[in-house]
Amino acid sequence: MSAPAFSARPDVRGRAAALPLGLRRPSADLLFGGALALLMAAVALEGGGGLSLGPTTTVEMGLQLIGGLVGALALLLTGARRLHGGLSLLLFAVLAAVTIASIGWAVQPADAWLESARTLAYLATFGLGIALVRLAPGRWSALLGAILAAVLVVSAYALATKVFPGALAEDETYARLREPFGYWNAVGLMAALGVPGCLWLGARRSGHAAVNALATPLLGLLLVVVLLAYSRGSILAAVAGAAFWFTVVPLRLRGVAVLAPAAAGALLVSTWAFNTDALSKDRVPLEDRATAGHELGFAVLGLSLLLLAVGLAVGFARSRQAPSLRARRRAGAVCFAVLALVPVAGAGVLASSDRGLQGSISHTWNQLTDPDAITPANDPGRLTAVGSVRATYYEQSLKIYKARPLYGAGAGGFATARARFREDGYEVKHAHGYLFQTAADLGLIGLAASLLLLIGWGVAAARTTGLTPRRWRQEPFDPERVGLLTLTAIVVVFGVHSAVDWTWFVPGTAVIALLCAGWVAGRGDHRLAPVPLTDPAAAGATGTSTATGPRAAATAAVARLRDGARNPVALVAAAVTVVLAVSFAWATWQPLRSFNAGNDALALLGENKVDAAREAAQRAVDRDPLSIDPLLTLSAVEGAAKQPKAARAALERAVALQPQNPTPWIYLASYDLGVGNAAQALKELGPALYLDPRSTQGVTLFLEASRRTGATAVTGQTGTPATPAGGTAPAPGSATP
Repeated sequence: MSAPAFSARPDVRGRAAALPLGLRRPSADLLFGGALALLMAAVALEGGGGLSLGPTTTVEMGLQLIGGLVGALALLLTGARRLHGGLSLLLFAVLAAVTIASIGWAVQPADAWLESARTLAYLATFGLGIALVRLAPGRWSALLGAILAAVLVVSAYALATKVFPGALAEDETYARLREPFGYWNAVGLMAALGVPGCLWLGARRSGHAAVNALATPLLGLLLVVVLLAYSRGSILAAVAGAAFWFTVVPLRLRGVAVLAPAAAGALLVSTWAFNTDALSKDRVPLEDRATAGHELGFAVLGLSLLLLAVGLAVGFARSRQAPSLRARRRAGAVCFAVLALVPVAGAGVLASSDRGLQGSISHTWNQLTDPDAITPANDPGRLTAVGSVRATYYEQSLKIYKARPLYGAGAGGFATARARFREDGYEVKHAHGYLFQTAADLGLIGLAASLLLLIGWGVAAARTTGLTPRRWRQEPFDPERVGLLTLTAIVVVFGVHSAVDWTWFVPGTAVIALLCAGWVAGRGDHRLAPVPLTDPAAAGATGTSTATGPRAAATAAVARLRDGARNPVALVAAAVTVVLAVSFAWATWQPLRSFNAGNDALALLGENKVDAAREAAQRAVDRDPLSIDPLLTLSAVEGAAKQPKAARAALERAVALQPQNPTPWIYLASYDLGVGNAAQALKELGPALYLDPRSTQGVTLFLEASRRTGATAVTGQTGTPATPAGGTAPAPGSATP
């Protein structure tokens, strides 16, 4: 994006210096925004869906280190300034502390460790947003431009997998867009996060007109991505974010001029795609997908060119003659009338249905809340369906919460604890909603910490943007205030979507929202003019030139850094920040190091190097003492070394480490059954099947152990071995009634 795309205050905007051959150095806004766009796009492309340990660890460590280093730099350069957003940062740290503390009571402490690392990375990202706004408060437009650039890169890649399936998605079986996250709703959310930014870009009164015209085709492309992902949650989030933007930003007609043609064009292209079997059905041969994909590419290209022409025409007409007050009022009345007709038309459609208005509403509510409701098919028809499998996950999360209302099952514990309550065979890691996930994982403590963080950030955002009854109409909507409100709208988009899905765990989407949230909280009252780095008073009366530009800014920054290093309070705070960041990154790295050591042990075992394999397995145990996986590997090594006592001892350690996890119980029972001790295996399968009554492996082992012992097992109502009424799984080796 070119420099005119950004609107900044004259006293903080760097001037581009001339280079040979008539070229000009990029502006400070462009460099700042480009670096942020690169960071956000890299996090999205590398982190994927946040489920793969290697890429996720890389992203989290990078965020922790970058956040710590930039935070320390901000403390040294601006240490004497009031820390806006400090309360929000502290409350975020409290939530992180609760997450870390849950390792002590988690049913799956290894997953709690991983979630603690994720939360610390998000804390660092939120702090990074606060640090960046302290260092460059006038570059809010560069941040918005960076978000649009990152969203465009990821959305274009997702769409390209549909247009060029032979090169990018040869083995794809689903019609819905799901790359680069591997999850369609994350793709839809990524595109939805760009909706407020497009409205800002197309509606703003500053900036280059040609650049502003790009907002219309960009918004059209993002809406196509949302629709082709079949993501109802993303549509809801985009509507909520747009509604918030139109409510708080008084550029509504300008925004409508961007949204209306983009939405109409996106709906036209998407409807055509929905009616093309090669684009809307699963398991279509590659040749057919490629042909239809190329047609989709031409359709999107044609739509983009048409919307660009519309954007340029609107901008040209607006520059020649601004609409009169009367014309604006008429247009506003038309928009309001159209908007008011939407619910009326919806009510009319429901009333004319076979169930009638009241029956249709009742049926819709049942489909939304009934755990046994029919899940909509994986086709475009799901966009108008209400039912989903989420009601099942919500019901299970509430059961986990009721079992441990105060502190929950521990961070990341939903996936393990739900096995006790599930009535399906699915392996689900998340509750598909932040509120339900937190209730299941952290109980009332986590819910209280999250609520305090939400309130603290909301107060900070209201102070920054003037969203208070006293200030709302009294303050002018200058460019920065509109930009800050747009950043707040992006946070709203993410918050709404996270309420109905697990995209909190997807780093690519979460990082964008957290940077925006940190920037808004850390800005303070937007009426306060930002202090540029080239201000000689702020630089410490060092004789720094007041000239603007990258060289002057760097000189002033060095002078500030020198002054900060002489301030003991700022120096200590910066040092502590760096130490904490490095410590967090080191702790985050350990599960991955353990995983790699475990793989090395198995590889060495395959080469019949038993002693070396044992050493590698022990290293895996030492690096991640909370996980049962290294112990299972160690047991396999000891078994191959003909050390049955050591092999069984490793499995017993796994059971003692995670007694509320059915997996180590099943491994121990399988081992005992394999060595001929069916009676002992039968005892161990009691707690295993209590913790996971639907375990196919557990039921199979139980039937085999029963057959070998010739015993008739006493069963509970679920048909699995009963457990004491207290609900606590027996200790290793104890009998089950």
